[in-house]
Amino acid sequence: MITATKNWIKARWPALRLRSILLGVLLFTALMPALSAVFLRVYENVLVRQTEAELIAQAAALSAAFQQAWPDGAPRAQAPRPGEERPYSLQPLTIDLNTMAILPERPPSVVTSSPPDPKAAAAAATVAPIVEATTLTTLASVRILDRAGIVVFGRDDFGRSYAGLPEVAAALAGTPETVLRRRGNYQQRYTFEALSRAAAIRVHYAYPIRIRDQVVGVLLLSRSPRALFRGIYDDLNKILLGFGLVFVAIIGIAGVLSRTITKPIEQLSRASEHIGAGGIEVPATPATATVEIRALFENFRQMAGQIDRRSRYLRDFASAVSHEFKTPLAGIKGALELLEDHGGSMSEEDRRRFLANANADAERLSHLVGRLLALARADMASVTATPPADPAPPLHRVADAMRTAGLAIDLDLEAPCRRSRCRRMSSRRW
Repeated sequence: MITATKNWIKARWPALRLRSILLGVLLFTALMPALSAVFLRVYENVLVRQTEAELIAQAAALSAAFQQAWPDGAPRAQAPRPGEERPYSLQPLTIDLNTMAILPERPPSVVTSSPPDPKAAAAAATVAPIVEATTLTTLASVRILDRAGIVVFGRDDFGRSYAGLPEVAAALAGTPETVLRRRGNYQQRYTFEALSRAAAIRVHYAYPIRIRDQVVGVLLLSRSPRALFRGIYDDLNKILLGFGLVFVAIIGIAGVLSRTITKPIEQLSRASEHIGAGGIEVPATPATATVEIRALFENFRQMAGQIDRRSRYLRDFASAVSHEFKTPLAGIKGALELLEDHGGSMSEEDRRRFLANANADAERLSHLVGRLLALARADMASVTATPPADPAPPLHRVADAMRTAGLAIDLDLEAPCRRSRCRRMSSRRW
């Protein structure tokens, strides 16, 4: 399955230029924050948690005001004495758009036969102007419930109950609770608003009101958070400036990579075409090339030199071989022509002499062909790490062959070597 998938991709993979790949990688890297903000909801999580933090702060302030308005000897907040330390408690933020469930729209309050707590109602009436003033700025919906979950402050639902809500039940038990619920009157206003999960939700926060460590009521607050694209629209100028700077940086980095990687590779490609056409010139190493590209240029230059030496060797070798083959071939051809034209009038001794000359030339050709085959095998042999061989036996055979041919040779294999790279030195006398 994996092999078939790889083959399918290879068959349809387009031919891309290195510049295009580098630019695409840089653009993708630059767009990663935007993609994470949309699909991983990083930026949107920040916006919704900011709303939760604002509701927590507002609930803490209203709870303190409610405690001050509580009748029947409620403790009054006093300024701390010099050097006195007070316990601080930070309410943690719990919202995570990727994992937190979104509940249905908050159901309406239900009618109850129980009357609201008179003390809670009196305290709510006292703090009502403060609540009204804060909601004009925070735009949050605020309801104050008594210890039974009955509304003692709220629009159109005074005396009704929210005790059945899970967040209210948790707050009555003494634990603040934040939930996400759908907005009933939501209508899409932006084209890409469907990508935002926070656009169609509302943050609900229930905060317990304590008097003498007992829960006497609940503050139920809710507000719509800023959606993703609303936040982007508010910071559009900064975002556009950031994208512009990033784009300029990408163009600059792409230019540097092009001069240090892409352009030297293109020069090497043109040089290889030139060498393939018979040239030997290699361009100078660019000053802006990387260390690896510089090493590649140096290796390419060495390869071009070796190719040039190999070409000259082959030309000289072909010239020498043609000359060596031409002489015996001319001798054989001349002997055959003489025998063909004057074979009938020749004496037996002349005929044998011409045939002997032709046979000698044929033997010479045979030796040349054998040496060419040996040279070809030696040229194709691979160099392996083998122990050094003793040169004495082949040198003795060469000396014997040359003495047989009538050449004087004096071979001394026991003479000391003057250089460290060898142990023996042969001296020849012709």
